[in-house]
Amino acid sequence: MTSVVSHDIPVATEDGHRYRLLACIPAQSRAALLWLPALGVAAKHYLPFAEALASRGIAVFLHEWRGNGSSSLRAGREHDWGYRELLLQDLPASERAMANRLPQGLRIIGGHSLGGQLACCRLGMAPDIAQSLWLVASGAPYWRAFPTPTRYWLPLAYRFLPWLARVRGALPGRLVGFGGNEARSVIGDWARSALSGRYAGVGIDVDLEAAMSRVQVPVQALVFADDWLAPASSLCFLLSKLPRSAANIELVDARTLATTVDHFAWMKQPDVVAARLASTDAPATVSN
Repeated sequence: MTSVVSHDIPVATEDGHRYRLLACIPAQSRAALLWLPALGVAAKHYLPFAEALASRGIAVFLHEWRGNGSSSLRAGREHDWGYRELLLQDLPASERAMANRLPQGLRIIGGHSLGGQLACCRLGMAPDIAQSLWLVASGAPYWRAFPTPTRYWLPLAYRFLPWLARVRGALPGRLVGFGGNEARSVIGDWARSALSGRYAGVGIDVDLEAAMSRVQVPVQALVFADDWLAPASSLCFLLSKLPRSAANIELVDARTLATTVDHFAWMKQPDVVAARLASTDAPATVSN
């Protein structure tokens, strides 16, 4: 069994946001992964996944989204943010903290659901941050990328949720069964991409679509057979944004996972997912 040390790293962004970067680092690592959670999911819920990867020689750093878990902020009428803050403030801060802790070795960025989408966007904006991309249960929310009959009612949801977030000051995700307490501008940016099929964010000057089209890294993507939130068609649409990146897509069924193959169940039994991802070729180990 590989020796693994857990870390709780304080991080502060340039605009004053504070949070803790959770890390599981093996004594000898062959790569380091910056993992981006799904919408409304605190980083601590991915600790079993991080530990499973670390036991296989992958150092894992669990990013915390603004407004969740250890974040010093909570969304509301007085506190709002969008993709701009997530991509230009928070992720660079986690990248710096990760580089300070492990300055050498192969870098991977990856994520679950929205985390995977924003990993693609961030890689387009800063292509030197990683040499590989991992996606689990992730796909673009574009309504036309979903099978029928889901695609017929999605546009209604994509208009209702931003409206509700504006009226309430933040999206009451626990109440409506989608996400957590989410900043209204995050929901606004997300809904615009869901309706248009194009990634952008208010206040982001970079053309994210053009940036992603230039990304050239290997992609390892896992899609779950019963995941209606991120079906294979939505994953393929997301990957179409990265035409220069060769992707290996694996469909995981109930027999393989030995649990429900939906959007979240894998987090409680992550060994299969970790094993599939860790089997990706990586360089020799580096002592930490």
